[in-house]
Amino acid sequence: MDWLYTFSGFVVGFIVGVTGVGGGSLMTPLLVLVFGVAPATAVGTDLLYAALTKMGGIWAHSRRGTVDWRVVKLLALGSLPAALFSMALLHHLALDEKHLKALITSVLSVALVLTALALLFKPYLQKLGRSPDGAVYELHAHHLPGATILTGAVLGVLVTLSSVGAGALGVVVLLFLYPRLPTTKIVGTDIAHAVPLTLVAGLGHAVLGTVNYGLLGSLLLGSLPGIYLGSHLGVKIPERVLRPILAAMLILIGGKLMVS
Repeated sequence: MDWLYTFSGFVVGFIVGVTGVGGGSLMTPLLVLVFGVAPATAVGTDLLYAALTKMGGIWAHSRRGTVDWRVVKLLALGSLPAALFSMALLHHLALDEKHLKALITSVLSVALVLTALALLFKPYLQKLGRSPDGAVYELHAHHLPGATILTGAVLGVLVTLSSVGAGALGVVVLLFLYPRLPTTKIVGTDIAHAVPLTLVAGLGHAVLGTVNYGLLGSLLLGSLPGIYLGSHLGVKIPERVLRPILAAMLILIGGKLMVS
């Protein structure tokens, strides 16, 4: 079975490299629906998987100057406490396996559908950040920090309970909140925020015992070369082609989880 996990890691890594969408929206459903991994274990393992695979992204974007650390700090002010609170709540509730599975599956299905909608409506949401005459619209400076912290808090809960949300969903919200930032800086900022968030949430799952380290190693073994190859091929495939295909896939997966 290990080689199948490694192959799955390669496939998901390749798709992530091509599309730039976080692996959580693909890896966690794959582990749950195809391999029958318990949802809590799939989420916990995928969170550490995401943190480790994205660490190189921080280094690369930081060197290129494509990270807005002020925005990262604001997002983290909301997301990290939200992640810790979510883990503490799970520990306090001490749900049995059946109810924990139902909770995580429900949140996961909603997160997948939201990510799919974010992919589909990304161009339109980007335009909402601009006025009809082309002048950039931004929230009043007084409200923007609060909106960013609130965004981080919502992402913190979603990511902790489903491992989904730190990728495409985070990017789309940042595009709307900060339309003046170049897209490359939006992506770099989102990755820089995703690493500490997924690491904190993943370590929280490790404390609860919902991380499979053997599975984690097998996934990493396949995903790292997959991401490398996919990132080189991705520049040759138009985003307008990839976006609806991936969105449709996520909606189908989310629907499958809802009725399962």
